[in-house]
Amino acid sequence: MNRKLIIDGNAVYEVDEDCMLKKRSEEDERKLEERNIYMEEYKKALRRTE
Repeated sequence: MNRKLIIDGNAVYEVDEDCMLKKRSEEDERKLEERNIYMEEYKKALRRTE
């Protein structure tokens, strides 16, 4: 497990890089799904106007 310590003045933070990458990947997937849904709705709207 990759972990980093970030020291900011008197505060110390521990960051789990694997967890951060997984979370970012899940967010990217969600955004891609939203974009695909939006494009499908856009295509349906175009077909209705033809």
